[in-house]
Amino acid sequence: MRNIKLIILILSFNMISIYSQDNVSLGKIPNIDLKLLNGKKTTLYKLLKTGPVLLDFWATWCKPCKQVMKHLNKYHNDYKNQGLTVVMINQDTPRSLGKVKAYINSKGYDFLVSIDPNQQISKKLNGQIMPNLILVNEDATVKWRHQGYMPGEELEIKEQIESLLLSLKKD
Repeated sequence: MRNIKLIILILSFNMISIYSQDNVSLGKIPNIDLKLLNGKKTTLYKLLKTGPVLLDFWATWCKPCKQVMKHLNKYHNDYKNQGLTVVMINQDTPRSLGKVKAYINSKGYDFLVSIDPNQQISKKLNGQIMPNLILVNEDATVKWRHQGYMPGEELEIKEQIESLLLSLKKD
C-alpha cells in the first residue's frame, strides 16, 4: 500500500510538471534556422523583423495537431496584415516528407511549414509535446506558450495573438 501511494505521488508530480511547463521559458528565444517545406531557408529572427511569430510543433500522426491547424491557418490569414507569421514545425521522420507535403497541400494551408526531422529545433525549444505553440514578439521574447490541444482552446490562442498585436500597436 505504501508503494502504491508513493507511485501515485510521483505520477502526480510528473503530471504537474508537464502541465506547468506552459509558462516555462518565457524569456528570450534563441535564433533558429528554419528549413521550409518549399525548399527555402530562413531564420526565426528574420521572420521576427516583420512582426510576431507563432511557432507550432506538429506531426502528421498527431490528431490534436491536425485539429488545431485549421484554426492556426485562419489566424495566419486574419492577422498577417498586422505582421503575424505562423510557422508549423513538422517533427515527422525524413521518410515522411512526402506525406507532410501531401497533407499540407490537400488542406490548402497558407502558413509556413518548416521541417525538423531530427527534432533539433524541438530539443532546443523544449517542443517534444505536440502540439506545442510558442508565441514570440518582435524582440524574440516568448510571450506565451501552450502544450497540447483540446477543442475550444483555439479561443485562448486567438486571445493571446490579439493581446500581443494590441500591445504592439500601443508601443
